Amino acid sequence: MTTATKDVPAFLYGTAWKEEETRRLVRLALEAGFRGIDTANQRKHYHEVAVGQGIQDAVAAGVVTRESLFIQTKFTHRGGQDQRLPYDPKAPVTAQVRQSCLSSLEHLGARALDSYVLHGPSVREGLAPEDLEAWRAMEALHADGLVLRLGVSNVTRDQLALLCDQAKVRPVFVQNRCYARTGWDRATRALCKERGVVYQGFSLLTANQRELEGKAFRAIVARTKLTAAQVVFAFARRVGMLPLTGTSDPAHMREDLAADPAALTAADVAAIEKLT
Repeated sequence: MTTATKDVPAFLYGTAWKEEETRRLVRLALEAGFRGIDTANQRKHYHEVAVGQGIQDAVAAGVVTRESLFIQTKFTHRGGQDQRLPYDPKAPVTAQVRQSCLSSLEHLGARALDSYVLHGPSVREGLAPEDLEAWRAMEALHADGLVLRLGVSNVTRDQLALLCDQAKVRPVFVQNRCYARTGWDRATRALCKERGVVYQGFSLLTANQRELEGKAFRAIVARTKLTAAQVVFAFARRVGMLPLTGTSDPAHMREDLAADPAALTAADVAAIEKLT
């Protein structure tokens, strides 16, 4: 399988907020069976260098081949960074995007990135000129073959619609924090389905702890004999999401990967959609 035709895995391992444990946990995730890794060139919340080291460790040990892995990282605007920048803050956004991408390629030991994501617009509503400038720069990287797919994260439905309408290379992915109280980001997911965009859901467990303690959800867990996490991830896959998990427990890594969408009935899916 070549990088250009590589399938997108059904599950991604998220590497945010792991700091000095990043390298070890990335290798453990690959040993558990994950073949998709999500990170960002944003030292504030990610340790991309350590992600690359964990991948190299697993490759050297014969756990995986580099070609078998799907690697996704992100460009983060200055407002989302701390002082540890992967680009010149005085440079134009176009240059910052290229500098960040080249830095990521070096960190991750890659010749091309399977997915490159704009790590959120710089404004809460609409798209600022620097957001469109960043996207144009990402499109140039795509044209150069340095990134194979483009995506955007932390967007509203309206922002996604604007981007899809103005992009020359439309996003393949949207990655959002997914709340049960908003119908699991129903409006954005509906637009993704309409526009042929894959919805990546993160914080599926941590953002929904109260809802997952409810009677209806616990009844599904009891009947299916799955863990609560497995039910959530099985549900996510049933409704067309590409879920992320960031667990640091190797047993939970294996359990999450084993979540079977077929274990849920249509009634289960409908009940989980309406937890709130």
